[in-house]
Amino acid sequence: MQSGEEHTRGLGAELKAETQRVTQLLLETPLIGEVVGGSFRRFPLRRFPFALIYRIDGDRLRILAVAHRRRRPGYWSERK
Repeated sequence: MQSGEEHTRGLGAELKAETQRVTQLLLETPLIGEVVGGSFRRFPLRRFPFALIYRIDGDRLRILAVAHRRRRPGYWSERK
């Protein structure tokens, strides 16, 4: 089985860049994400079927998972 990077050259770098872009956006406007499961929030990545799962701890933004939006929903919910 091929990884995405082997299938489409540069895809890994694009995923990293998009994750960094969304992280910066969340640092600037942390309440923008959709509330999911109590204190957790979710914000989708643009080009990829993933979302950042995060929570706000005081003045910190804690990213708990880069989760696929359709596979294994909520697998990250036990994380703290």
